[in-house]
Amino acid sequence: MKYFKLPDLGEGLQEAEIVRWHVKAGETVKADQLLVSVETAKAIVDIPAPYDGVIGQCFGAEGDLLHVGEPLLAYAGEDDASTVVGRLEGGGDTQEDRFCIGAAPSTREYLAPRATPAVRQLARQLGVELSGLSGSGSNGVITRADLEAAAQGARDKFGGEKLHGVRRSMAIAMARAHAEVVPVTLYGDADLHQWQQARAPLVRLSQAIAAACAVEPLLNAWFDGTLLSLKQHRHIDLGIAVDTADGLFVPVLRDVGQRSAPDLEAGITRLRADVQARSIPPQEMMGATISLSNFGTLFGRYANPMVMPPQVAIIGAGAIRDEPVAIAGQIVVHPILPLSLTFDHRAVTGGEAARFMRALVQALEKPEA
Repeated sequence: MKYFKLPDLGEGLQEAEIVRWHVKAGETVKADQLLVSVETAKAIVDIPAPYDGVIGQCFGAEGDLLHVGEPLLAYAGEDDASTVVGRLEGGGDTQEDRFCIGAAPSTREYLAPRATPAVRQLARQLGVELSGLSGSGSNGVITRADLEAAAQGARDKFGGEKLHGVRRSMAIAMARAHAEVVPVTLYGDADLHQWQQARAPLVRLSQAIAAACAVEPLLNAWFDGTLLSLKQHRHIDLGIAVDTADGLFVPVLRDVGQRSAPDLEAGITRLRADVQARSIPPQEMMGATISLSNFGTLFGRYANPMVMPPQVAIIGAGAIRDEPVAIAGQIVVHPILPLSLTFDHRAVTGGEAARFMRALVQALEKPEA
């Protein structure tokens, strides 16, 4: 058989969950025919057949999690078993096939100890300690099945429902952010009384973030905490948090500093529609250089949004409220937008963050153009 592996689905997408098989063993397929739909942390992706052939075997069932490079299906009548690296439970490989069939002796020696690198990575993702497991593989090697059995045992003991898709990815991402980032948050308010439409702030927020980045460009950057390296970006690609029934999505509005208000509004509308339909391409969820959480459309005033590495900053916008304001000794009522700026203090100083926040508020308080 010739094996077709789960392809690379894009930067940062190393796994996917099977949503629906569109073919089964024994069927003849044509090149580009839809094989399977999978769900990643970003979107639902349809995977087509790479070429004509007869399906010999499908690996995994609906709900199973696959990693990039694992067999997705096998074409019948072709002999190319040496391409197999790893497997899903339910596949027909032997214990030896789970590693690297036809590999050089040096590779076998590297993979022979208690677990392969892929299994070690999976153990970290599942939170399973390898030291507490007995391997069922050849010479006591710990297999993927051993890890999944241990993880399932822990879930059964705990109870509850296993996280899938977007919610699972969010849990992993939030844990990573909490472990890596040193967050500090500043709070402020913008008086929107000079706006004609103070209740629709997203376009103005995008423009104000671009203006603040021009004053303090260091907040539009990526930081590598391992290398202690900071990369500033010329373009502002704004990640905008979108709440859905399936979980939190953060599509990216590209180059906000160079776009007109109507173009930004059209881009925001399109991104929202694509997210709600789960049709947004994975690449449209990647590469944000700074983020915005407009949680005030739901509820709340101030927050401490999570900075997602390698980004160094995220802006939170609360609910606009009519509040009393003292102007020249007189009390008047103005619409007030509460703002939060959370930044990674490893890469950004308090002074830089304060100047960014001041520029953000000043840009928001200007009359509409």
